[in-house]
Amino acid sequence: MINWRLVFDIFISFLKIGPITFGGGYAMIPVFEREVVTNRKWVKEQDISDLFAVAQSIPGAIAINSATFIGYRLAGVPGALAALFGVLIPTFLIVISLGIFYLFVQDNPKVTAAFQGIRPAIVALIAYAGYKIGKTAIYDKTTTATVIGTIFILYFLNLHPVLIILFGIPLGILTVKVKDRMGIATRLEKDHHNTAVLKNKLELKK
Repeated sequence: MINWRLVFDIFISFLKIGPITFGGGYAMIPVFEREVVTNRKWVKEQDISDLFAVAQSIPGAIAINSATFIGYRLAGVPGALAALFGVLIPTFLIVISLGIFYLFVQDNPKVTAAFQGIRPAIVALIAYAGYKIGKTAIYDKTTTATVIGTIFILYFLNLHPVLIILFGIPLGILTVKVKDRMGIATRLEKDHHNTAVLKNKLELKK
């Protein structure tokens, strides 16, 4: 049975997300997370980084891919379509409207000044998204070393990001197998319980 109420909620949620996320892509991640994790509680915080990793690893815009994945996970194909159209409709209308408007005001100094403020704000949104994902994706020495190595490869070797993602798949499998052979327990996500206990102990000491 299709839960049409849930499908409608998915459509409304992503309809709200579309027009308020400037910069698209990674700049959308904080808004996505606030809506589906904090407000709706549809997805766990530790799962959101996996979702965005999958969305980035396949062709298409990360915002559209992420919305479709979340919708499908919640309500199957109807949920995926609801999330997809929820993100696309306001964005499509806004882009068409702005495209027409920009033809008339592109040389206006006030418009140029506005973009000087928007651009650094987008950079801040992307940086914040990376920080939030890093909190759940980086949780031990192995994941930390992987991040540092990946940054080095991207910066100095200039490899395509898709190749980096494809290389990460066998690397992760190999790392788990090596740890198993060495008798080391493999953690596949951050231990939130131990982190909370440690914070409580620190607070008690204060």
